[in-house]
Amino acid sequence: MNNDSEDVLSELILIGLSRDLQTQRMLFVSCLVMYTLTICGNIILTCVIITSPHLHTPMYYFLCNLSFLDLFYSTSTVPKMLLGMISTGGRRISHTGCVLQMLISLFLGQTECILLAVMAYDRYIAICFPLRYMVIMSWKKCNIITITVWTGSFLNISVPASLKPFKFCKKSYVDHYFCEVIVLLKLVCGDTFFYEEMIFSSTLFSALIPFGFILSSYICIIRAVLKIRSASGRYKAFSTCSSHLTIRSETGRKKAFSTCASHLTVVFIFYGTGLIMYFGATKIPTSKIKFISLMYIVVTPMLNPMIYSLRNNDVKRAVKKILIKR
Repeated sequence: MNNDSEDVLSELILIGLSRDLQTQRMLFVSCLVMYTLTICGNIILTCVIITSPHLHTPMYYFLCNLSFLDLFYSTSTVPKMLLGMISTGGRRISHTGCVLQMLISLFLGQTECILLAVMAYDRYIAICFPLRYMVIMSWKKCNIITITVWTGSFLNISVPASLKPFKFCKKSYVDHYFCEVIVLLKLVCGDTFFYEEMIFSSTLFSALIPFGFILSSYICIIRAVLKIRSASGRYKAFSTCSSHLTIRSETGRKKAFSTCASHLTVVFIFYGTGLIMYFGATKIPTSKIKFISLMYIVVTPMLNPMIYSLRNNDVKRAVKKILIKR
């Protein structure tokens, strides 16, 4: 008989974001709207990139990967959360279902972290080495990078989970709206040191290092742009960073800078909240953890297609062509 645990739980109950009925209704409407925008925005952006030959470049190739990730990353948790807000039965989840939800969300989240770093590297090559861009970022290398990112993230999540599978026995209530690994640690049978080390090393590998890489890439981009003598050349370089916006007027210049700032804002929201969660989890109350996680589960997947499409002339032209044909 195992002394570390009582009976292993076969079912868990998700408490959700709030127990107040009025707050639940407000959160349900807000999250439903954001999730709908996430689904529509990412599907449209993916379809536009796939069906538009002039968008078949490394930058849009990685952007298509990002849209695909955002679509399923949000879908892995939000529908269950919405169901739990309107139905008590929707808050119940099996042990297997909870573990799968946790692993899938971790896998997709880590993949997105690394992919954002790859996209920053792509912009760095495009600006700092424009003449060698298609040689350095050849389609063969892009495919190798993509396979490495997805495979590496999968192994980083699946191998530790296979070595020591999660078993819950301390209590049946999960004080969260989805199976967040940090919250689940409070329910794990026995010593949690292995899982804590796994979370720390995974966060270091998939979040902190890529975040540092993104910052380094932007620093190199800024330094390269500042070396350009003419003001128009600098603006065009920044516009490349801003998804190839064409600088023809003062308004266009402002749009280029604002798009760059928007990209960095999303990066800081996604990485910032993730790093706070996984490096400072022990110091954060559970009630705050739930709302912090909304930023990278719901908000960022909604913002990405808007920033990379609505403020991108290439994508807008492609959408117009598709609509005109129909």
